[in-house]
Amino acid sequence: MHKNVEKMSINYSPNFDLNKRTSSKVKYLIFHYTGMRSENAAIKRLTSKSSKVSCHYLIKKNGAIIKIVPDLYIAWHAGISSWKKDKSLNSNSIGIEISNPGHDYKYKNFSQKQITSIIDLSKNLKKKYKIKKENILGHSDIAPLRKKDPGEKFPWKLLNKKKICLWHNLSEKNCKKLRGIKLNDSNNFFHLLFKFGYKFSNDDNEKIIIYKNFQRRFRPQLISSIVDEESYAILKSLISLN
Repeated sequence: MHKNVEKMSINYSPNFDLNKRTSSKVKYLIFHYTGMRSENAAIKRLTSKSSKVSCHYLIKKNGAIIKIVPDLYIAWHAGISSWKKDKSLNSNSIGIEISNPGHDYKYKNFSQKQITSIIDLSKNLKKKYKIKKENILGHSDIAPLRKKDPGEKFPWKLLNKKKICLWHNLSEKNCKKLRGIKLNDSNNFFHLLFKFGYKFSNDDNEKIIIYKNFQRRFRPQLISSIVDEESYAILKSLISLN
C-alpha cells in the first residue's frame, strides 16, 4: 500500500447521514474534481456544515489524502444522480474529490503525485468493497446534465491499465481512422448509450450534453457535438466488455 494511503490525515465533515451502512452496500466509486479556485477553499467547503456537501476522501495537489467521511457513512457528494437502474448514488457509493480548479477556473492536468494516490486509493477501495470495474465512474457519468468532472484530463485509460476501471479495447490507430466521420444514424448510438448506463430524455440538447461527457470519459482527444463513427465503435466495445 502506498504511503499516502497508509498515512492519510483526517479532517471530518459534519455532512453525512447518521445511519451506518454495511460494507456490502458499497457498490460504486465516484471521482470528482473540487472545481474551486483554491485547495484550501475546497477543503473548507467540504468540511463546513453550511455547505451541505462532503466526500469520503480528498486528494490534494501534492498527493496527500484526507479522509473526510468514514467509508460506511453516506457522504453528500453525488447529488441528484443515476446510473443504469440505480438512483441517488450517495447511498451506495464512495466519493473521491481531487483538488483541481476544474473547467470554470482554468482546468489543469492532475499532478503525478495525485495520479499515484488515485491509483493506490482506488485499488485499496476496489478490493476492500469488491467494487466492479464498470462501477467506477465519474460525477459526469452519474449526473451528466449538471457536471463535467473529473473531466477529460482524468487518467481513465491509465486506471484501466492498472485493472481499476472500464475502457474500450480499440487501438488508437483504428480509432483515428473513424474519428470525425459523421455517423449516418445517431439514434442507435443514443439507444446504446442509455443501455450502457447514462440517463437522459429524448431532448436533442440533452443528448449532446450527454454525448460530450461520454467523450470526456472515453474519447478525450476530441469533444464534439457531432456523433461520429469512432464514438459508436467505442461504445459498442464498452458494451461488449461490460
